[in-house]
Amino acid sequence: MDFNLMPKNKEIKRGNKDKKNSNFSSSIAGAVFIFMLLAALYLVISDSSEKKEEVPISDLAKSVVLGEVKSIVIEGEKLTVTYQDDSVKISKKEIGSSLSQTLSNYGVEPKALATTKIEVKGESGFMYWLFNILPFLVPILFVVFFFWYLSRQVRGAGMQAFSFGQSKARITDPNDKNNKVTFKDVAGCKEAKEELKEIVDFLKSPKKFLDIGARIPKGVILTGAPGTGKTLLARAVAGEAGVPFFHLSGSEFVEMFVGVGASRVRDLFKMAKKAAPAIIFVDEIDAIGRTRGGGFGGGNDEREQTLNQILVEMDGFEPNDKVIVMAATNRPDVLDPALIRPGRFDRKVILDLPDRADREEILKIHAEKKPLAEDINLKLIAERTPGFSGADLYSLMNEGAILAARENRKKVFQFDLIRAIEKVMLGPERKSHLLSKKEKEITAYHEAGHAIVASVLPHADPVHKVSIIARGNAGGYTLKLPLEERKLQSKKEFIDDIAMSLGGYVAEKIVFGDITTGPSSDLSVATNLARAMVTRWGMSEVIGPVALADGGGRTQWGEGTDKEYSETVATKVDAEILRIINDGIKSADKVLTEHRKVFDAIAHKLIEVETLEKEEYEKILTAHGILLKKKDEPAKLEVAG
Repeated sequence: MDFNLMPKNKEIKRGNKDKKNSNFSSSIAGAVFIFMLLAALYLVISDSSEKKEEVPISDLAKSVVLGEVKSIVIEGEKLTVTYQDDSVKISKKEIGSSLSQTLSNYGVEPKALATTKIEVKGESGFMYWLFNILPFLVPILFVVFFFWYLSRQVRGAGMQAFSFGQSKARITDPNDKNNKVTFKDVAGCKEAKEELKEIVDFLKSPKKFLDIGARIPKGVILTGAPGTGKTLLARAVAGEAGVPFFHLSGSEFVEMFVGVGASRVRDLFKMAKKAAPAIIFVDEIDAIGRTRGGGFGGGNDEREQTLNQILVEMDGFEPNDKVIVMAATNRPDVLDPALIRPGRFDRKVILDLPDRADREEILKIHAEKKPLAEDINLKLIAERTPGFSGADLYSLMNEGAILAARENRKKVFQFDLIRAIEKVMLGPERKSHLLSKKEKEITAYHEAGHAIVASVLPHADPVHKVSIIARGNAGGYTLKLPLEERKLQSKKEFIDDIAMSLGGYVAEKIVFGDITTGPSSDLSVATNLARAMVTRWGMSEVIGPVALADGGGRTQWGEGTDKEYSETVATKVDAEILRIINDGIKSADKVLTEHRKVFDAIAHKLIEVETLEKEEYEKILTAHGILLKKKDEPAKLEVAG
């Protein structure tokens, strides 16, 4: 199974509306729970206090006469009596009379009263009033606190409703050194950085441009494949210019209520104008900037209203000289023409996938904080990663460090990075995926078929590794890399690539007289490549130099494209695709039949060792008389505009 892949990464963002909707109900439940808990606690405390026995004043008088009373404490009308056995009881004296007068009325003589200790406490103290008022005050305080808590939550919900139309942009302060990014932190993208350096000069010293009549660009749109560093480059512009950086995603403008997106756009530009000079960065602008006029959203389509407000803010009646809008997208073909016209997004900066030199510089940046062993050769890693984006290279270095840490090593070695390349391209090894003896033989011949066809055909890329160890969704893989990076690819190279993709299918038919489900992905790759040759690149003599699949067809319900050619042409297209596939099968069959000995030798070696690296694989080829491919002189190509 052939894997000549260029991985793609996509960042996905999430919302949490349900959490906001449940805040109010959870607050009510919390308030009720707290109220019940405090009430129960108060009842427990009040019930736990020791209840003292109350005795009549007549019984107290008898006890005083008998000498059973040790002391009496007077608190207003209340009497706390301590007996000789240390028991404590309470009683009450007559209102308006003293204790001695009350006891004398019950026949207690002054001599008997003199042997009892009597203490008088004032009844106007703070604690006296507190203990008397607290049983009435605490329930009232509970009720007041309960209603205050509920009103606070209602007020908070109301404030959220009023702030619904406010911008959700995050602001990066220019003085924040921890989050500051400059052009030194961005490797490669030389032409893009040159374009953006002018934006930095405009923000730093606009006078020299205004004196000559030049005006600052209002918008810069960054386009390129996923992972090429669009967001990082925008942060670098803000860091170099030393201005506030407002950044958010295009999807954060649009909500379920009509007009909210437009309100947030107005609020965002209002904030940016107050902080001017400033940069507004909208990531994934295609979420709101798609071409208008589909007719499915009606007059109140929220996305179109948001886009209209952005168009007005960028080039409306109000001058906006000190705020630059930057945007990023990997779908520039779907943007509305009014958005990318001069006066709005004046600059279009394209970020290509990095070449070999750029990849080496990116690897050096990502390797700065990693302890590398002495055998590390980043130039070799850069050569083995054509088609990798900056995000892929970051993932490669990170996976290499993870592999080293997993094996308890303190440094990252070269073989860690080599293994990380395959992990990023194909996925982790599935060591638990054990093949039977028959399946292992089929897989070995399948991969040997890919490898031999690639090595023999003159325009196919040379093989670097063949393996029958399962990775990701693949039961085995053949890794081939070009001798040199190229921007243009010829028809002959495509034809040989198709034959190489079909090598596994042909190998199974030749050796086993049957086919399995293994070539499914190979057939898909070959068919898509043949279709592109016929419909996009004009590489069919029957159809001619006509682009039939340029993405400009009529959209149906916002998805897909109707064919803009007749059924007669469609029949010819299908016949041409089938012819190219059949020619590829014939070519692969011829190679494998003529080189059956080396084909069998590679398959048997794979069954034995499971993986063949480039050096060992090429030894088997040279032993059977197959010449290795060498780097040719670069051809001179003329490109018409």
